[in-house]
Amino acid sequence: MKKASEIMTKEVITVSPETSVQQLAQILSSNGISGAPVVDSVGTLLGVVTESDLIDQNKKVHIPTVVSILDSFFFLENPEKMELEMRKMAGATVADIYTTPPITVSEDTPIDEIATIMSEKNIHTLPVVTDGQLKGVIGKKDIIKTIAG
Repeated sequence: MKKASEIMTKEVITVSPETSVQQLAQILSSNGISGAPVVDSVGTLLGVVTESDLIDQNKKVHIPTVVSILDSFFFLENPEKMELEMRKMAGATVADIYTTPPITVSEDTPIDEIATIMSEKNIHTLPVVTDGQLKGVIGKKDIIKTIAG
């Protein structure tokens, strides 16, 4: 069975937390990728930013449902989720919208485990890390290419 090191893209396009949302959209679009690892100035992996994070900026705000009983208010949904959504919608840079901590795999992770992680966690961009260093990235397209032969 193939491993991450055999199917990953080794020349990874990364962005920094300071990258503007507009620059991010241009990078993803011009390179035909759905996401990018976010790294600091020394190349440490901080998280991942995807097309979904950009799309979240343009969705409608969902106000949590509140029930009032005997002068007390109860949220039926998590109000912290709304706060996170609002922060992402107002974000101007990658730092405002990216997902951290990133879910990663090692170079030895088998393809069936990678596919399971991507499917169960709804992940489209999966960084490959060894000893804290970004070695590559696996996208859903890499899995499809492997299946296609």
